[in-house]
Amino acid sequence: MSENASLYGTYNRIPLRFERGEGVWLITEDGSRYLDFAAGIAVTSVGHSHPHLVETLKNQAERLWHLSNLYEIPDQARLADRLTEATFADRAFFTNSGAEALECAIKTARRYHYVNGQDNRFGIITIEGAFHGRTLATIAAGGQDKYLEGFGPKAPGFDQVPFGDLDAIKNAINDETAAVLIEPLQGEGGIRELSAQWLRDLRALCDEHGVLLVLDEVQCGVGRTGKLFAYEWAGITPDIMAVAKGIGGGFPFGVCLATEEAAAGMTPGTHGTTYGGNPLAMAVGNAVLDVILKDGFLQHVRDVSLVFKQGLAEIADRYPDVVDEIRGTGLMLGIKCKGPNSELLVAMRDANLLGAPAGDNVVRLLPPLTTTVEEAREGLARLSAAAAAVSGAKA
Repeated sequence: MSENASLYGTYNRIPLRFERGEGVWLITEDGSRYLDFAAGIAVTSVGHSHPHLVETLKNQAERLWHLSNLYEIPDQARLADRLTEATFADRAFFTNSGAEALECAIKTARRYHYVNGQDNRFGIITIEGAFHGRTLATIAAGGQDKYLEGFGPKAPGFDQVPFGDLDAIKNAINDETAAVLIEPLQGEGGIRELSAQWLRDLRALCDEHGVLLVLDEVQCGVGRTGKLFAYEWAGITPDIMAVAKGIGGGFPFGVCLATEEAAAGMTPGTHGTTYGGNPLAMAVGNAVLDVILKDGFLQHVRDVSLVFKQGLAEIADRYPDVVDEIRGTGLMLGIKCKGPNSELLVAMRDANLLGAPAGDNVVRLLPPLTTTVEEAREGLARLSAAAAAVSGAKA
């Protein structure tokens, strides 16, 4: 019997077993060190075993783990205050995951129209190639056949339009449309970015038709693009936003943020969670914000991003038979490959460098936001060696 025989067979696991992490490094049981430029798919935002997070979690674990939302949780109120002060939002609802944050966002958008006397407005327009989670509602929102297959009828109320096609969104809006749900920078879809002007035009279109704008910043938020949230680059604000991954720095939780107006319909009894907002998660979330909101931190992300962009451009020039295109911003970067992206990912692992696959034949680079310039250059050197190996194999 294999070691994973008792687990659901839903993953094709890479045969690597890590026992500890230090900053940008992961260390296997036999002591091999890997540069982690996947970061748990943009989760380990401030690196592995960050001292402030470790100390915070240990202190909280000795005091209180779980209460439930029957009672007041002071650190939950504090984290909500800090997030709303730093963003467009007035209200926050804490969840256990990104998918649950999206579920809350969808319910909030639909409930908004219901309490305003328009219960027929429940439709959500999304973009092809999107990924919003694995629940029945969020796979319907993403609309990708590979995630929908075999799970019965697609949940109603979700319509996909082509990526970047504002006219298609305009034509799809009707009397039943409640919201438009988008990722400003698609992650699973292949590091595909919507321009600042496009986002501004979308915001104006939503305003014109009384449609809520819902952003999925589960992957691109919490400093990943060099701003606290990606929407800031466009100078717009959404009505509702789902956040997770980096907000916990590795501890699992998410949050749905909304304006006062958008959240007004979410009254007692309309939504709930058993574990969401628990004391352990809230302690860690506040610790993550301590790091990311510190003066100069986001400038550091932007500075290191420039090192990556310059290095990736050089690799693309040197190995045009391997690299088709460099995508992304901040520390959410993608390499569109000429050959199967699996070839480059395997060569990277051979060079003790970890990345993550994405759609559109892309390799994602999602290093911790604490990555130094020296670590970035080390990773680029290993990536160049990997690209050379793939190029040589093609010769």
